[in-house]
Amino acid sequence: MISIEVKQLTKRFGNVVAIDALDLTINPGELFFLLGPSGCGKTTLLRCLAGFYVPDEGRILFGGEDVTRLPPHQRNTGMMFQSYALWPHLTVAENVAFGLEQRKVPRDEVNRRVTEALDSVRMAGFAARGPNELSGGQQQRIALARALVVRPRCLLLDEPLSNLDARLRLEMRAEIRRVCKEFQLTTVYVTHDQKEALSIADRLAVLGNGRVLQVGTPREVYTRPTGRTVADFIGETNFVAGTVLAVAGDRVVVETALGRFDGVLGDPTRPPAAGASITVSIRPECWNLQPQPAAGNFVRGRIGESIYLGDVAQYEFLTACGVRLKIFERNPRFVDGAQRGDLFATVEAADVVVLLD
Repeated sequence: MISIEVKQLTKRFGNVVAIDALDLTINPGELFFLLGPSGCGKTTLLRCLAGFYVPDEGRILFGGEDVTRLPPHQRNTGMMFQSYALWPHLTVAENVAFGLEQRKVPRDEVNRRVTEALDSVRMAGFAARGPNELSGGQQQRIALARALVVRPRCLLLDEPLSNLDARLRLEMRAEIRRVCKEFQLTTVYVTHDQKEALSIADRLAVLGNGRVLQVGTPREVYTRPTGRTVADFIGETNFVAGTVLAVAGDRVVVETALGRFDGVLGDPTRPPAAGASITVSIRPECWNLQPQPAAGNFVRGRIGESIYLGDVAQYEFLTACGVRLKIFERNPRFVDGAQRGDLFATVEAADVVVLLD
């Protein structure tokens, strides 16, 4: 296992700055995700780690070794691409063996390691088949075996599940995590799929405009985003403008169009002053609908449009003050129209996240 350190990394394409003085540390054996909207720099960063791009400034360290200028074949990384990039004229075994043959590994060692790699991804019985005889999920497993067979120092994955259907994506999420942990691989995984990242990452980084906006565990980033861009990208939320009334540690009292709310700071390192303009982020599933008001942190309204999804109902909640909220109710009680009068939506202070930008 190795750590990966990125120090003040900058990569430009003409006048476009794809990565802007970026700092990042990935721990040994960590399954680390890079997330962000298109053009945020996540794939460029991954390609710099792989050696496909040479940065204009900054350094990349693998286990303390400076690899910034090393070509890809000298970094000993395993890479999985979005397209799998399997050779159509080679068998499964020949595809997996390709990297070893390029490294001039003896034939007996090649055969043994190919067998081990196929066993590890549960594809031992497919060695003689061609890629066109495999399903999408099977091709993905072969691409993973090919990356593992060279015994890389780290594994780099570029949206490897984007070509699979929903059911296969769920299956392969667990499989990738199992393999990475079994082989104790430091893994960097690029995706635009938030659920993919939230379900299997040890930690993740959200990027924007070539910079790291926030790093943390999936729960930390989802429940306590440090800025509006992160809150908007990870999951769904309600944004409400407000003004700070008082701050005590990471607790804050704000006045909004919905009323007065107790909340928490998304970024406690930047406490706002009283009177500062802020934005409140409240996730739809954090609201609780009741026929009576709570002691605080509530808003009065009624259900407008609703969508029933079985385990959850999605409501448009029309507040008395004119603000429309999105509310998700698990184990729905109100979706059948039995309660169409006034209701009170309440929320815990820990779920009222106050953002400065």
